[in-house]
Amino acid sequence: MTATPQDQEPRVVSASRVVRAPADVLFELIADPAQQPRWDGNDNLAEAAPGQRVRAVGEVFVMGITSGATRENHVVELEEGRRIAWMPAEPGGEPIGHVWRWELEPAGPGATTVTHTYDWTRLTDAKRLVRARATSADRLQASVDRLAALAEREG
Repeated sequence: MTATPQDQEPRVVSASRVVRAPADVLFELIADPAQQPRWDGNDNLAEAAPGQRVRAVGEVFVMGITSGATRENHVVELEEGRRIAWMPAEPGGEPIGHVWRWELEPAGPGATTVTHTYDWTRLTDAKRLVRARATSADRLQASVDRLAALAEREG
């Protein structure tokens, strides 16, 4: 079987940087969905109701996106202050096969290495592939940079 260019395309992209803020400050901005539109580099997140702060794997938080649609985000990884990941789904549906992940690692006193990853290896919905391909490391870096600016100001 011959691999096609589509089979060879990268389906995991990430961006990272050291941020001059402690991990707990950064994690609060990520784990509280109401804060996410403030740092979203994809300009895709519109709003989330307050009071949805994520605390455990299996939780679902609801986010309005800029197209006017609603997404239910299923938390699939959580290590408080260190790592969080979720898989979006249509309301009432199962996750559609992509993962948004944030990882925080200590980088010295008052500093944290922040890594943001978008993994669409299990995404099969043809309607979503164009947008998935457009989610580049540059867009992820924009989210990391916006998050850094907020945390450095507020931390």
